[in-house]
This record gives sequence, C-alpha cells and structure tokens, in this order.
Amino acid sequence: MRELELRAASGACRIILGGRLELLGELCVGRRVALITDTNVHRLLCRRLLAAALVVALPPGEGSTSIDTAQRVYARLVAAEFDRDALILGVGGGVVTDLAGFVAATYLRGIACGFAPTTLLAQVDAAIGGKNGVDLGGYKNLVGTIRQPSFVLVDPSVLASLPDRERRSGLAEVVKAAAIGDAALFALLEERAEELVAGGGEDLAEVVAKAVAVKVGVVARDEVEAGERRVLNFGHTLGHAVELVCGVPHGEAVAVGMAVAARLSVARGRLLGEEGRRLVRLLERLGLPTAAGGDARAVAEAIRKDKKRRGEAVRFVLLDRIGHAVVEEIELHELEEVALDLR
Repeated sequence: MRELELRAASGACRIILGGRLELLGELCVGRRVALITDTNVHRLLCRRLLAAALVVALPPGEGSTSIDTAQRVYARLVAAEFDRDALILGVGGGVVTDLAGFVAATYLRGIACGFAPTTLLAQVDAAIGGKNGVDLGGYKNLVGTIRQPSFVLVDPSVLASLPDRERRSGLAEVVKAAAIGDAALFALLEERAEELVAGGGEDLAEVVAKAVAVKVGVVARDEVEAGERRVLNFGHTLGHAVELVCGVPHGEAVAVGMAVAARLSVARGRLLGEEGRRLVRLLERLGLPTAAGGDARAVAEAIRKDKKRRGEAVRFVLLDRIGHAVVEEIELHELEEVALDLR
C-alpha cells in the first residue's frame, strides 16, 4: 500500500493505492455516512462496506448521472436529517463517483466526501482530480463542480470481477495518461499489453498507480483547467461525441478519439508518423477500437455541444511526442470533417 496527496485550491485529497475496502471504517470514523452506490456493486460488495451507513443504491448505468437523480438523493439526505458534519461516500464506477461528488459539493453548500472506485476507469480517472458532474439533455457532465474529495481508496482486489470489456475500457484511460504525461508508462503498456488484457494482477496495480500519479501531477498544477489540465481531455472531445451517438462504453469511445487525435497530430506536423502508429497499435493490442461506425453527421453535431467549445472553435488536445501533449484551438468545421471520416 502506498499513498499520494493531491493538494489543490479546493482542498487536499488523500489517495490510498493498494488499500482494501475494509479501511473505509477508519477513514469515515466519527461521521454519519451516506453510502451512494449502485445495485450491482451493493449486491457484490455489501459485506465489505459500512454496515451503519445510510445506503442509496441507484440503478446502474449512465442514466443515474442526472439532476433528477441528484434531487432524489438530496431528498433522502434531508429526510434522514444529514447535517454539515456528515460524509458522502461514493462506492462504484464513474457514474457513482461523479454523482456522489456533485451531491456532496452542493448539499448544504458542501459537505465532505470520499470515494472507493470499483472500476478500472474510475480508479485511474473519474474518481481522481475533483471534477464531478451530471448529464443534462443527454450531454455528458454539462453541470458540475470542481472540489477535491477527502480521500480516494483504490482497492485493486475489486477489479478481479470486472468483465473483460470493462477492463479494456479502463485501460484506455491508462493509455491516455501515458500518452500525455509518461513515456515510460507507455513503453510498459506496450511491453505488457497481453497480460493486462488477460487480467493484469500486479501489472495492473502498477500501471494504475503510474496513471494516477500522472493525473495527480497535472491537477495539482492546474485544478480548474485554466491551462495544463486541458491535456487530460486527450481523446475526449471526439470521444464524448462517439459515446453519445454510438452508445459505446466511455473507454472505447475515448480510444477512438485518441486514435483520431493521433492521426490529426501527424497530419498537422506535430507528431511523427511512427509515434502515431505506436499509439494506434497499442490500442488495437488492448482490444480497443480505433474507428467508429454510427451516424457520422450526428457525431459532428454532438461536437458542437462540447463544453470546451469557444465560438466556432474548440480546444483540442494533440500530441507532439509520446508522453507529451499540447492544446490547440481547432475550427469546428475541421473537426466535423474528421468526424465525417471516422469509419
């Protein structure tokens, strides 16, 4: 077990890597706890969670990340007379941690929260960095907050039961972290791709820790996305549009977005062609898609709803080498042309 600390303007977050869910009692001691989870996670892990907590178990899936769901959770907290000394504990994937963090940041103008992410994607990305949000009108995370949780407990044992597709989806965010900020991690992924796809074991715990360290470093330097934090959106501008239109898992959509961004980086003279091919090959070895079907015009239209849009341009993340990213403003018409050629 090892720890990182993320210090930012909104507070400090203790990140416990390699811990066990049984530590939650110690982390939440002395507080009333509202445990937000989903019904699948609660069924599988309830014996390892806090017995005395108020449990709010949501239907699994993206549909639970909404203002309506948040309002239902507020109602439960009010009915149970939760006050400012209480703590919201999110145990689950990115849908749960997003909603739990958003509720904690807004209930009574802010109460403490902590996360125990149970998917690979949540462990390396969604639960780290303090961004919490809910979907609006079908568009991802249009309403949200930036506020650090008190702690994030990363328990590798909960990943053992992940379906293969969900594990591969999470590996896409590990690739993202490596591509933008850690060339050595990228090389490690290339070396151990097949082992990671098969389950990973200690290899998986190692790459999770390295990916988390990349994100912690970026967020500590730029919590509110005024500059450097924008690089964490690598693959996400197109990825969110693909996710919305094609209905594929988040990580698969981001993989498509990264592959397209790598090709665009090469086309714009930012990235060597062989470096771009390395990224595409790694995604393919991890069983991730590098092109998308679906309605390309709908993808192009969804890009226009991206929250990073500025007039007729959008901030877009490109690579200038493996392990380093840059942000450029790209005209929407250029991205729409790329989107129309996603197949």
